[in-house]
Amino acid sequence: MDEARAVLGRLERIEELERAGAAASALLGELRALMREAEAWARVDGDERARAAVGACAASLASEMIAM
Repeated sequence: MDEARAVLGRLERIEELERAGAAASALLGELRALMREAEAWARVDGDERARAAVGACAASLASEMIAM
């Protein structure tokens, strides 16, 4: 449950940053942390679909970073 709470808390922080018009670099740091927390959650509580979803998100984030 701690992993799930960490992910939900991180999502709230990301939403707050977006509403405040935060710089892309601030959002990117939060997104990287979100990926680590989501991976931990998937390892503990997730099934294969959860792990696949985290992998897809990581790949998407990586492609966004390359495009920047």
